[in-house]
Amino acid sequence: MKRSPLDITNKAYEKQNRKMRSDHKSETGKTLNTRATSGTSPKRVAFACRFAGMAGSMKDASGGPSKLSMALKKWGFGSQSSAKSFCDKNKKK
Repeated sequence: MKRSPLDITNKAYEKQNRKMRSDHKSETGKTLNTRATSGTSPKRVAFACRFAGMAGSMKDASGGPSKLSMALKKWGFGSQSSAKSFCDKNKKK
């Protein structure tokens, strides 16, 4: 079975995420919570608001998905504009 480039990118993204979580735990002694990939939890709203305004392309230099694109996808957003509209709709005033 042939793997798609996106599968390799997903593996690399998850590997980097595991390392970041491990580093955070060793530095602070605290475990990060899991991603909130659906619903309107405050954590997901904060992520959407933060990442909606980030500069950067949704594609990397090789034409594949960028890290920004992968993060948005992992949190359940298809684009920065969908994250922005979610943020605007759900943030506390």
